[in-house]
Amino acid sequence: MNGIPERARESLGERPVLVAVGHGSRGPQHEQTIGRLVDAVRRARPGLRVETGWLDLVRPPLAQVLAGLDAPAVLVPLLLGGGYHVRVDIPAVLAAAPGVRARVARALGPHPLLAEALGDRLAEAGWTPGGAVVLAAAGSTDPGANADTARMARLLARRLGSPVVPSYLCGGAPTPAEAVAELRRRGHDRVAVARYLMAPGFFGGRAAAAGGCVTSPPLGAHESVARLVLRRYDDAVRATVAPAPPTGRPVSR
Repeated sequence: MNGIPERARESLGERPVLVAVGHGSRGPQHEQTIGRLVDAVRRARPGLRVETGWLDLVRPPLAQVLAGLDAPAVLVPLLLGGGYHVRVDIPAVLAAAPGVRARVARALGPHPLLAEALGDRLAEAGWTPGGAVVLAAAGSTDPGANADTARMARLLARRLGSPVVPSYLCGGAPTPAEAVAELRRRGHDRVAVARYLMAPGFFGGRAAAAGGCVTSPPLGAHESVARLVLRRYDDAVRATVAPAPPTGRPVSR
């Protein structure tokens, strides 16, 4: 199995199913975009069983997907920060699925591969080097999730060589519109809005109305995002079979 050591495969006994966990949103574009991302994951890892379960609004729900499993699984949240859904909602669904052997992987963000995808999406929208960027995330009441967005903004700024300001469409400040206005007050004439969102939906429309010169598409089925989904899967498999540290010796972090 590409990316997973032989020792891990032997310990598990069988290849875990990758269950991609989508948030869900009204409107067919969201589901279709996530579907294209999952298809890209399948193409990148032929032979790996990949299923999709949803937390809300789209079927099948995650609980139904887990009930149909006949093998161990790794649940990969298609979410950009480690907020409430990753810490509480997904583990709660898993805890209510008796007999399912599964592990929850980390959220996708922040990660340099997402900076790569965001940079490409900005270029597609017409952004050119030298302009400032507002990173428009959904936002969360969880401070840790919003801190993940701030770290992602720093990664994107490093990649672009331009100022990048994090913003939040709900649950945080500044809003994208406020961030665009503040950058213009500082003398930045060209301000782009990067949609730090997985797929089209309600928040995507609000980001487009923030007043940027250009607004990039959501991350969607970008190749780098598909690679990151598989990296999170591989990391979770390795963690499942990692040996315990020797007694009495500290674990370095």
